[in-house]
Amino acid sequence: MSLVITGATGHLGRLVIAGLLDAGVPAAEIAAVVRDKEKAAPLAARGVELRVADYSAPETLDGVFRAGDKVLLISGSEVGQRVPQHRAVIDAARAAGVRSLAYTGVLGGPDADFALADEHKATERAILDSGLTYTFLRNGWYHENYTEQLAPVLEHGAVLASAGEGRVASAARADYAAAAVAVLTGEGHENAVYELSGDVAWTLAEYAAEVAKQSGRPVVYRPVTPEQNREILVGAGLPAPFADILVDVDAAIERGLLARRGGDLARLIGRPTTPLADAVAAALK
Repeated sequence: MSLVITGATGHLGRLVIAGLLDAGVPAAEIAAVVRDKEKAAPLAARGVELRVADYSAPETLDGVFRAGDKVLLISGSEVGQRVPQHRAVIDAARAAGVRSLAYTGVLGGPDADFALADEHKATERAILDSGLTYTFLRNGWYHENYTEQLAPVLEHGAVLASAGEGRVASAARADYAAAAVAVLTGEGHENAVYELSGDVAWTLAEYAAEVAKQSGRPVVYRPVTPEQNREILVGAGLPAPFADILVDVDAAIERGLLARRGGDLARLIGRPTTPLADAVAAALK
């Protein structure tokens, strides 16, 4: 049996594998499903088994999973393509007779009524229909969704969004990775659903104030209309369909859908979630 991580060279996948190794899982018991073997060379150098496959090419998934494997399906990054990609992984995992399949979905699951959640909800339905033993890791927003965009914020002295006074209970990407490690290495997570979010829900005005405090530069939150937000995002080079999705997420934030705090994440990882201030400090280094 192996612990199999799909999307292993992505931000989250790399953190999960590092967490498994840090937890004492032998590298020989970890398998990384990757598209690019060269990109995965650092994993191979640590003794992790590489299994080459592509979500978009179902035939490449034949033989990637083995009977008894515990699989972490990290959601694909190609919005609009994820449902068939994920179904290909689910079908291959079922055919192989894996022990369990954990999936990184979205906070709220069926109750998440914004466009970005649609593919996650469809994937959860496909997993349920497959009959596989599952764990749903419904990830909330990442600190890094904001802190990785600090350059334009500091340049213009403003956080621009159409989220109103909505709150975001975000956590660090490493926190979500630690939750996946806990599920893969622990017991009692069969057919469980975890709503994962940070311990503190903050507003964008509070985020702007934190950035200003730590950077020593004036930064404020400037609410804009959804139409203005879309224009700004498209003007920054985002494809219009993806800009629409992000504007829709801001509307969801305004409605409070990414503010829910049930404590599942802190319980799974056995510690408080990473404060937003720590993520800001790391991004400013």
